[in-house]
Amino acid sequence: MQGEIAYILKGFPRLSETFISNEIRLLEEMGLQLRLFSIKQGDTDKIHRAVGTIRAPLMVLPAMTSLSNTRLLPWLRENLPDYYRGHLRLFRLRPLAYASTLATALWLSIRYRKSPWGGLRKVFIKEFLQAGIIALKVAETDSIRLLHAHFCHGATTVALFASRLSGKPYSFTAHAKDIYQADMNPGDLLQFKIRQARFVTTCTGANLQYLKARAGHGNVHLVYHGLDTRQFRPALSPSKKKEVTRILAIGRYVEKKGFHFLVAACHRLKQQGIEFHCRIVGERGESFEKIQILIAHWQLHDTVSLEGPMSHEVLAEIYRQADIFALPCQVLGNGDRDGIPNVLMEAMASGLAVVSSNISGMPELIEDGQDGLLVPEKDIEALVKTLRILISDPDKRNHLGKNARKKICRLFDARQTNLRLKALFCECLAEEKAASFTATAPG
Repeated sequence: MQGEIAYILKGFPRLSETFISNEIRLLEEMGLQLRLFSIKQGDTDKIHRAVGTIRAPLMVLPAMTSLSNTRLLPWLRENLPDYYRGHLRLFRLRPLAYASTLATALWLSIRYRKSPWGGLRKVFIKEFLQAGIIALKVAETDSIRLLHAHFCHGATTVALFASRLSGKPYSFTAHAKDIYQADMNPGDLLQFKIRQARFVTTCTGANLQYLKARAGHGNVHLVYHGLDTRQFRPALSPSKKKEVTRILAIGRYVEKKGFHFLVAACHRLKQQGIEFHCRIVGERGESFEKIQILIAHWQLHDTVSLEGPMSHEVLAEIYRQADIFALPCQVLGNGDRDGIPNVLMEAMASGLAVVSSNISGMPELIEDGQDGLLVPEKDIEALVKTLRILISDPDKRNHLGKNARKKICRLFDARQTNLRLKALFCECLAEEKAASFTATAPG
């Protein structure tokens, strides 16, 4: 047996993280054996159909209460009952590793406290407890050879601790917000995690340069998330001519998506007498009410509609009904940003003309004027001008959409991008198998 890879995830499944479930599904199709650990309960009310095809067993850790605005000892008294038996068993199995990792967790709690006079950064104690349950399962399961986390803050800290507790190596995928938002990895914590990892992957070239420049670590690799192009494709036959151009936007209602810029652009387009309809689809976030207020203030209820989250199967059809896809993302003051949003790739694979901002990994996906259009972030006038051009020129839309589909199929098909990730995993599995054989071979 080649060995299993244990995925450590903040929550699984999550409707907004389809790139993870697709990655797991495609790696299984490629022959890898996976096991899933979810720190929190994932979405249960609405999931994509593809999640049901995943064969990997899933273990969800016992729920924990929030650490915010509470002292450590009362929090421990409330949460330890679900964890202490597993930690006692792990201590008996690996006492030296347990003591050493606990010391590391305490050291990190002191080193990265919010001020020199502040108390411990309690989250490391929480993550140590969570890691212990995973490490116990790894220690009791001979087949697990590697731990892999998604997002380089909480889940990767848990993976680091579980790696030390179990003696198995770990790797992780860094995304966007988790790389650049300083409070998620204070000080040089991210560099520490990279140095401890067997390898690191990230999903944009911009991220790759950033990580290599700051970590001084050569074992960081670019692996685009990619897209299952079998699922998202243009309509088989062109629909009848529409009287009103349909603009589509998809994503969580959060500030970095720039939906308030899109609504402002819609307001100006309507003032200019241009006919169109804009449909925004996604999970509620902190910007939802702000967007509702803008729509009401500008009386755009007949022009802009807001809708809740939908499954991939439904979204695939929604893309085919649209003419333009717009996602005017921005970089927030705290560093939060998107890398390459999967919805942009989905729209391009569906043959849509796309408009986005020239930030982060977007220029890696979109060649401006060739397979999409890029505008400066936060520039409402540029967004209005670009949307007006696309609304008035169906031939340009068709040209961009056809080239966009070709780009995705050529460079971002997940069955190809995941080959690089599979190769990294297989290399690590082979090394662990060889090390295990050497350790157990008779002297």
